[in-house]
Amino acid sequence: MSRLFGEMRQVGIVVRDIEAAMEHWIEVCGVGPWFYAEKMAFTEFHYRGTRYDNFHFSIALANSGDVQLELIQQRCETPSVYRDFLAAGHEGMQHWSSWPEDYDAKLNQALANGYTIGQNGDSTRGRFVYLWNEGHPGTMIEMAHATPTRKRVFDAVRDAATNWDGRDPIRRAWPS
Repeated sequence: MSRLFGEMRQVGIVVRDIEAAMEHWIEVCGVGPWFYAEKMAFTEFHYRGTRYDNFHFSIALANSGDVQLELIQQRCETPSVYRDFLAAGHEGMQHWSSWPEDYDAKLNQALANGYTIGQNGDSTRGRFVYLWNEGHPGTMIEMAHATPTRKRVFDAVRDAATNWDGRDPIRRAWPS
């Protein structure tokens, strides 16, 4: 557990082809089912302090035990930490995420400890932030506010994986 951010709950994986990535995790690793949103809905999105309204990210979620895997494919030219990651020649784990209920307190603590906001936004599930720490470049830290809606969706993703038998491996709707 991180004393600054809380428990690691998710590994964020930035990919160039989300369909191929889901197939890999299903066929090679036996992980699923995947809950896929071709265009993730955000109510607000900021990169390095600038607001952007024209963005298109595809997201897929699945669990392996209590750890959630998030596949992310950016499908637009909007500046983002995902584009930065790919432009640097990377593909794979881009961030790890905690889901604090005391989001504002954890965010203020991170900022007081030298982190800066690289990307942040809001959705019907709640707020999220990606934090930079330029003193040690590499995998970013994301915090996603543990709202009741987010907890309900993420619990359903975890529960679907618990006894998954391999059927219906890609589900094109978020759990309700």
